[in-house]
Amino acid sequence: MRPLTLPGVIWRCGVLAIILFVVVVIALKLGAVPVSLYGLGLDLLHVLVGKTGELSSNYNMIVYDIRLPRILLSIVVGASLAVAGTAFQALLRNPLADPYILGASSGASLGAMLTMIAGPYLALPLILSAVVTPLGAFLGAAATVAVVYFLGSHNGQLDSNTLLLSGIVSGSFLSAIITFLISTLAGRGDLRGILFWLMGDLSASLQPSVRWVLGVGFLVATAIIYTTASDLNLLLNGEKEAMHLGVDVRRVRLVVYIAASLLTGLAVSFSGAIGYVGLLVPHVMRLIFGSDHRVLIPTSAFGGAIVLVIADTVARTVVAPSELPVGAMTALAGAPLFIYLLRRKFA
Repeated sequence: MRPLTLPGVIWRCGVLAIILFVVVVIALKLGAVPVSLYGLGLDLLHVLVGKTGELSSNYNMIVYDIRLPRILLSIVVGASLAVAGTAFQALLRNPLADPYILGASSGASLGAMLTMIAGPYLALPLILSAVVTPLGAFLGAAATVAVVYFLGSHNGQLDSNTLLLSGIVSGSFLSAIITFLISTLAGRGDLRGILFWLMGDLSASLQPSVRWVLGVGFLVATAIIYTTASDLNLLLNGEKEAMHLGVDVRRVRLVVYIAASLLTGLAVSFSGAIGYVGLLVPHVMRLIFGSDHRVLIPTSAFGGAIVLVIADTVARTVVAPSELPVGAMTALAGAPLFIYLLRRKFA
């Protein structure tokens, strides 16, 4: 393993952070209503120094109340999906592993959808209602991963191919349940919103308490996964070799599965199903920065944020004033890129 220093990690992440900042500025400018760069610069300066009351009247609602919260949601969701995909690919030693192929996103979608349906009948206080949907999504993702893990293991050993097939079958089964639930909700007024959410929607207006849940959950789960970065590097050589080198494989496997399921549940509960981010971003970051997870995990987080901000900006501007599901944009861009990466690998 090549020596790695903290300045080296910070330098790589710093470059991606600059790219993310440029993408965010462009995303704030673009939209159905044009915003001048001068006015946008003043508004960003006021936001950074905490003087939101001095925002220009023309851009106050557009920049601060609509676009900026949506972009911040895109950053956290994209980073969560990318880190979860990186963790699953390392743990299973399979480049095709990601939350959606393993069925975790389908389980999270079903759990979140059940809480969305039952929410109006529970009459929970505001504090609890802010965490019910993320909790349902996390439980759905964790339960699905547990079932897939059980189906893919034999005599205590994981077979990655069987695991992936189990994930695909489980995801299809859960998608059928979701379709059944949608058909039973045909007469409800919120059906269109649920359908749009299932295809990927980042337009939700989140309360401050909900933003705290999402942000803290992302930071905690990502930090937990990062503590296993060195162990994940050793696991790439196989579980037996890692055990001989002193890695507690069962502990790492449990910690990474729970943390990655939490990231998937958080992302899906707030944005719906958005594919290809967790699959392709780790591939691209691995090609650029190498396979050392001490670098790959934080760079994948920045890469996922950049990709999803760009995808959401295109989704809300290409047919403005209407908008497309962001999941459709990631699929349109992700499928050809995935085919290219496959041909490049086997060429």
